[in-house]
Amino acid sequence: MTTPNSRDTAAGSAVVRYSAGAVRGRLEDGLAVFRGIPFAEPPVGEARFQAPRPVRGWDGVREATEFGPPPPQESGFQGRGGVLEAATGDDWLTVNVWTPAPDPSARRPVMVWIYGGAYKLGHAGSPGYDAQHIARDGDLVVVTFNYRVGVEGFARIDGAPANRGLLDQVAALEWVRDNITAFGGDPEQVTVFGESAGAGSVASLLVMPSAAGLFRRAVAQSVPSPYFSDELAKDIASAIAAEAGLRPTATDLATVDPRQLPTAGETLTTKMHQYEDRWGAVAHTLSLFAPVVDGEVLPTTPWQGVAAGAARDVELVLGHNREEFRLFTVLDGQFGKITEEDAASALRRFGPGPDAEQAYRTAFPDASPGELYELVNSDRVFRMPCVHLADAQVAAGGRVHVYELTWPAPGLGGVLGSCHGLDIPLLFGTFTADLGNLLFADVVPSPEALALSSRFRASWTAFARTGDPGWPAYDTEGRAVQVLDAGPVVTAYPEEASRRLWEGHAFAALPLIG
Repeated sequence: MTTPNSRDTAAGSAVVRYSAGAVRGRLEDGLAVFRGIPFAEPPVGEARFQAPRPVRGWDGVREATEFGPPPPQESGFQGRGGVLEAATGDDWLTVNVWTPAPDPSARRPVMVWIYGGAYKLGHAGSPGYDAQHIARDGDLVVVTFNYRVGVEGFARIDGAPANRGLLDQVAALEWVRDNITAFGGDPEQVTVFGESAGAGSVASLLVMPSAAGLFRRAVAQSVPSPYFSDELAKDIASAIAAEAGLRPTATDLATVDPRQLPTAGETLTTKMHQYEDRWGAVAHTLSLFAPVVDGEVLPTTPWQGVAAGAARDVELVLGHNREEFRLFTVLDGQFGKITEEDAASALRRFGPGPDAEQAYRTAFPDASPGELYELVNSDRVFRMPCVHLADAQVAAGGRVHVYELTWPAPGLGGVLGSCHGLDIPLLFGTFTADLGNLLFADVVPSPEALALSSRFRASWTAFARTGDPGWPAYDTEGRAVQVLDAGPVVTAYPEEASRRLWEGHAFAALPLIG
């Protein structure tokens, strides 16, 4: 081989040479795909619970045809199974690249995906994140990567930096900056995009000093509200460590195999309600983990930092789905079973201000107990955090485009509505993988679904290329929002009643109250 990069069409492979060495990927339907490239050293041994360390180079050509193993994590709603059981090894911190041509002169826009999973689950090798359709339809480079989750990535423990999962994300973006040109990408045209905890990660990166300048644009799909204060995060970490009979220190926790440690978090999750007097509403949520406002790695919440201008020069797309929380009521077997008492409790616990219950009942006089329960949870966890972040960007003089997905998922007879996570199979075109198996269960995607999926990718990739997703920028006067449904419509923000209820609320780092 005499050229820096090469394709061997007969062998179905492509080789790229960059700073760490050479990697061989596969040619797949017009794309060159590289999987499992390390961007940092395995975070084990002396590196465990520490900031990611630069990867050592290698001689020869490294095979890059299989995804790296997932980071240690709890089981998801579909159980451990699949790739979580099959993959082994400690090389959790790897990137994957889909590129139309690994040609350094191509300089195509780059999209970098950050997966969600309540900061305790997730793996870039999940079939639902197969980025081939995005790369092919948009004629651009797509990068996905693993980052540490759960105790390894987010527990606030002594002897370790906070937010190690976020530091992994910064390291992956630094890898993109330094190496993506060799794969045909333009390091000056990087867009980060993510959903749920991935969107919370994107929002965090907007205000992290270490991430400044690593991306030009950002898409945050369903930004979750929980961010922990340092005191709360340390108390939660103490409770997790106690489940394993240990102190909340890097030294103690390193005595437990990283693949066994998630069990402590899983056990504690089942009895979080016992900590309500110390953790408040967090004790009634889905995860023990969230980004920690530690004052160093993450100096402030995204809402405060963006309002102060931290992301003024970053072009944004922000949005949410209409029935966000429906996914969780269905999965928990609560759909159709919410009582008046359940609704009242949720309104008092999660609503904004001391009169939240009456305010919701006045704003939504015809809503059933189930609708009120889902409304306040959807608003608190996903919908209002997105709107408030958009308002913060506008207040700082930045540019943002806002959307709401209202098209209903066809699976389970349509009861899921436009629920949390529906945007993933629509964006990636992965209708029969991961969450798509539920949202499109045994339903062949209709022409309408395929058209909406194509429109998703066209808007996201146009934004990555030009900064314009195809609808007007949002402002706090007209509040123009793209409604994504069978027929796209631009209108004033559709959830105005909820927006007014939450207008005076501040999404702050959650405190330790006991």
